[in-house]
Amino acid sequence: MENILVNVNQVTKKYDISNTTNVTVLENIDLQIVEGEFVSILGPSGSGKSTLLRIIAGLVVPTKGTVSYNGVPIQGTNPGVSMVFQSFALFPWLTVLENVKLGLENKALLNEEKERIALEIIDMVGLDGFKSAYPKELSGGMRQRVGIGRALAMEPDILLMDEPFSALDVLTAENLKRDLLELWTEKKIPTKSIIMVTHSIEEAVYMSDRAIVLSRDPARVIADIPITLAHWREKQDSYFIGLVDKIYSILTHREIKPAVMSDTQKKKLQAIPNASAGALTGFIELLDDLGNKADLYKLADEFSLNLEDFLPIVEAIRLLGFANVQQGDIDLTLIGHQFAEVNVLERKKILKHQVLEHVPMMEKIIWTLQSKSNNKMPREFFEEIYKQHFGPEEAEHQLDITINWGRYAELFAYEEATKQLFLELEESQ
Repeated sequence: MENILVNVNQVTKKYDISNTTNVTVLENIDLQIVEGEFVSILGPSGSGKSTLLRIIAGLVVPTKGTVSYNGVPIQGTNPGVSMVFQSFALFPWLTVLENVKLGLENKALLNEEKERIALEIIDMVGLDGFKSAYPKELSGGMRQRVGIGRALAMEPDILLMDEPFSALDVLTAENLKRDLLELWTEKKIPTKSIIMVTHSIEEAVYMSDRAIVLSRDPARVIADIPITLAHWREKQDSYFIGLVDKIYSILTHREIKPAVMSDTQKKKLQAIPNASAGALTGFIELLDDLGNKADLYKLADEFSLNLEDFLPIVEAIRLLGFANVQQGDIDLTLIGHQFAEVNVLERKKILKHQVLEHVPMMEKIIWTLQSKSNNKMPREFFEEIYKQHFGPEEAEHQLDITINWGRYAELFAYEEATKQLFLELEESQ
């Protein structure tokens, strides 16, 4: 019988963004992690992947639902986990040895024993000879090895990793992935399960036994995909490529919600993809050059695009009616092909039409500006509207994207110095 280490049961997380409004980040998440599994969690940017990981760690309390470790609901921090962060999170005034020993802080051991264990771990993660070095003397990859070593020093049942390779260059990341996989597959560490948040589909298929795919706004589990390939995995293997394609298809083929919900849902604004007008234009031109159609995985791989950068562009051009996505392939619509072929002025006209048709908030901005006698409105006014639907930081990002699209389409102008949106003479008439 499989030993269930972690059971996430109907977990929902909401954040209050005003006295009367909240935003749901995670909704009714069910997830079980069994002993011997390496599980990756994938999803679009802002889908709540890291929030879910922190709930499993007991660092964030769910609004609803429970997380159990070995059958017991956790109260406070999860006693069976340790965590590796994207940002290394080392103490700069401590040496490598001292940073790793921090993982043994709560263990009832003599200092000599702690030092012996820490030195063994330093050797295990490939840092023998650097025990006396300070973080500033180390490369990014070496710093992350210290972070992994400190987490392993706690001898956790479950190792949680939040995008552990994303801050590293490609070669350093590949070396560290292989070394970690060797420790895991050859059972050189006592860890019973690993849960990793990643934005790289290829990384998930290369390393893990399961891929959990989340949607966003709010995040729900939309796929739980077993990965049965034996290690070491060849990225050019047809089955490997097929799995990557499948996950791309799941992530890009899910329904994009309308920018404004129904009256019964209080016309709640939905996030628009974080992609600039310049990025949309360049991507549409690229697709047109490739014959209007391309395999998303191969395209991302060829141009070294990760999921966080790539998916918003795909979502945006589909939202605006420029492309269709099916079975992991993307192809331009007639209007998308037309957009790629015409000159800049004609492109602006096309984008203007598509934005007004598919992003209802844009029409509200135009109406507001037209209603003012001077055709001007402070950015802060629209930001407050967005804050009613998103947190302060996301509200700012959403308005930045909206302004970027609106300016490119010449729907309105924006002056950074005064932080005002305004209609130019032709638009105000």
